[in-house]
Amino acid sequence: MAEKQGGNGPAKVPRAIYERELYRLQTELVKLQEWVRAEGARLVLVFEGRDAAGKGSTIKRVTEHLNPRVARIVALPRPTERERTQWYFQRYTEHLPAAGEIVLFDRSWYNRAGVERVMGFCTPAEHQRFLRQCPVFERMLVEEGILLRKYWFSVSDEVQEQRFRRRLEDPTRRWKLSPMDLESLTRWEEYSRAKDDMFVHTDIAEAPWFVVESDDKRRARLNMIAHLLSTVPYRDIAPPELELPPRPSATGYQRPPRDLQTYVPDHAAGLER
Repeated sequence: MAEKQGGNGPAKVPRAIYERELYRLQTELVKLQEWVRAEGARLVLVFEGRDAAGKGSTIKRVTEHLNPRVARIVALPRPTERERTQWYFQRYTEHLPAAGEIVLFDRSWYNRAGVERVMGFCTPAEHQRFLRQCPVFERMLVEEGILLRKYWFSVSDEVQEQRFRRRLEDPTRRWKLSPMDLESLTRWEEYSRAKDDMFVHTDIAEAPWFVVESDDKRRARLNMIAHLLSTVPYRDIAPPELELPPRPSATGYQRPPRDLQTYVPDHAAGLER
């Protein structure tokens, strides 16, 4: 399954349409969250794809209005020396959800099938062992009752390079780039072959891959969230009836003088209007 080349896709979704539909979908995500909590369900979302394909920004929109005690993001750093001696999947299993939880993996155990293979961080034998064990591991998760959804964000080489350039020029996003990211430009075909090989072995009926075309980030976010919602049999859970209590009458409390406390300087007052 080859990566598409070039950025000739559908026209970008207009902002007004995007924001209206995103809010509607995010409202449904809150309903999904409440269903997960009420039913004791366990939902795992795996986000994989090229560097700068829009995984992080999509995760941000998915979790924007969710309860962080229910939905949490797992983005693991490189393994420690101790973790390198463990069973490969071991450090991921401890982050799997308990009843009533949603876990979003911002990259996952599939590091071994991508960056570790391409950059030589694992041996060929370790890579082959991963391809054999991964389908077994994921079938075990599904058999256990975990709802597993895997999304691959596909971006063209042209659009990826454009996004890298914008990150280089933007001081608020410069941290998103690493030498490893930039090297992916020169190893485009190696990553493509690794991804194709990964799909052959891990695109299984129990846990299929869903490809998200992401040259247009707005379209990608809407498509991914809408698809997720369509695959989970959630229902609207009626919230508990809440009513604001009347404020009690004052009992003589006096606030301490302001000069006894240290306030943040009013930076906003000095801004030009």
